[in-house]
Amino acid sequence: MIIDLHCHTNMSDGALTPNQLIDLASERGVDMLSITDHDTLDAYAHMSSVPPGMRLIPGIELSSRWRKQGVHIVGLNIDLSNPVMASAVAEQSAIRLQRAQEISVRLERLGFDGCLEGAQRFAHNQIGRPHFAQHLIAVGAVKNYNEAFKKYLGAGKAGDIKEHWPDIETVVQWIKQAGGIAVLAHPSKYKMTRTKLTELIGDFKNAGGEAMEVVSGLQIPSLTRDLAKLCTQFSLLASCGSDFHSPDKKWAALGLISNLPETCNPIWDRWS
Repeated sequence: MIIDLHCHTNMSDGALTPNQLIDLASERGVDMLSITDHDTLDAYAHMSSVPPGMRLIPGIELSSRWRKQGVHIVGLNIDLSNPVMASAVAEQSAIRLQRAQEISVRLERLGFDGCLEGAQRFAHNQIGRPHFAQHLIAVGAVKNYNEAFKKYLGAGKAGDIKEHWPDIETVVQWIKQAGGIAVLAHPSKYKMTRTKLTELIGDFKNAGGEAMEVVSGLQIPSLTRDLAKLCTQFSLLASCGSDFHSPDKKWAALGLISNLPETCNPIWDRWS
């Protein structure tokens, strides 16, 4: 089976519409898919249908804070009509708008005017740092997406604002109350020391988290094996996803991810 439980549409910071993403997943033979847009469920209201043979798992990627670091938690198999999740999405959307306003102010202090309006022109729904990057590229402030993050939007830069996000305990409980399973997203991307990563996983587990992504996009086999060991060590279910955003990012190609190691307990066994 081809399973991809982490991808994005233009309802957050992806390039494709929900229907375009479904079509691409179908072309690539994806058997089980979850659209996990950042802090929104709108993709599920904007899709026409799911092809026969493809199972769609309702999902979302929620922003949270652990200590002083931003951490993403995916909620899988959630109830799309759950009132707790609806309230959570509304709260996250308000935080995103406030955050976008603060990013704009910070960029204006660096000499870039009209950044909020510029970012909004690229956002179909939720405003995120990638939309500010697109604006900076459009006005010629940077040459590409990577330069925008390296200079202005990445970790520790002016546009890196994470203190407004709720803590991981709150986010995990939102997901559980919506009937879903909380998944620690792409653990290796936080660039933590081994000690700090194990502390994060431990705190996530203690908060009620039940799974972690062992495979995220294209990654080397040794990393997959290492994450599988951590997953087993903390008795967590294992998930996998491409973290797809756009077709030009080959390292995060929809559906083109490696299988989970046999030592893992797949998350989909919970709802199969």
